[in-house]
Amino acid sequence: MSELLSVTGLVATTPRHLVTQDGLPITSFRLASSQRRFDRSQNRWIDGETNWFTVTAFRQLAINSSSSVNKGDRIVVAGKLRVRDWDNGERAGTSVEIEADSIGHDLSWGSSVFTRTVLVRETSEELESEPEAQELSNANEDLIGAGKK
Repeated sequence: MSELLSVTGLVATTPRHLVTQDGLPITSFRLASSQRRFDRSQNRWIDGETNWFTVTAFRQLAINSSSSVNKGDRIVVAGKLRVRDWDNGERAGTSVEIEADSIGHDLSWGSSVFTRTVLVRETSEELESEPEAQELSNANEDLIGAGKK
């Protein structure tokens, strides 16, 4: 089973970051997600049943989340849901995993500061071939030319 979904919840474990022998960065952690509802008979908010997910991020998302997400943070995760039955001979169970496409802080619970990650290019030729870089370069030339008049 593989479905796209978004889940809000609390980071329940310290994110674990590793890099495989092939150089693939991976970060994973457990996420506890509870639905809250207002109970009119008790006149207060109560937590519903908690669902537990293992969230796994790869590549740049893994690197960024390892330095941005901490145990206890309220976050939003969007990704692919994978439900798998397992049996190791002694015990059996079901694991519910989310392969994350994006992760962010849940701003309903607090504020966050964003710092954009700028990837370093190996050569300036690669950078010059990108449309945005060409537009910036043309804009800079226009500004320089305007200053000479």
